[in-house]
Amino acid sequence: MEIVFRPIGHVSSPFKDVEGMPIQPAAARGITGEVRLLPEYAPGLRDLEGFSHIYLIYHLHRVGEAKLKVIPFLDTQPRGIFATRAPCRPNAVGISVVRLIKIEPPVLTVENIDILDETPLLDIKPYVADFDDFTTSQNGWYDRSRAHLKNKKSDGRFR
Repeated sequence: MEIVFRPIGHVSSPFKDVEGMPIQPAAARGITGEVRLLPEYAPGLRDLEGFSHIYLIYHLHRVGEAKLKVIPFLDTQPRGIFATRAPCRPNAVGISVVRLIKIEPPVLTVENIDILDETPLLDIKPYVADFDDFTTSQNGWYDRSRAHLKNKKSDGRFR
């Protein structure tokens, strides 16, 4: 089976290179960017203004070869790719929850962006706390590394 995605736009961010960029939105607090939709998708932004946060789903277009085991940014041990958010996945799809600041179709201004400039955008979905907030969740191996998130930057290891 072949699955084909076509970008609906792209992400504009201050990050021109993967090295030195934040590794998750929580480490990108206050960093703004724009989501630029192709004009034909602008009508799909209707009713989005009432949401504080959105999911951006995008193609990791500058990632190297897929790997099933990686050493994540916040660890020193090899981990299975599906237990990480490392970008070198079998399907190079990324997801980020960002704060929605402004809507001026076909452009969204967002905050807490951790995405490389010119990244192809595949979809946008609203963040809904009743669906997406699991305060009793467990975080596996990451629980031992969480104190380092805000200071850790991408080092280009997944190119």
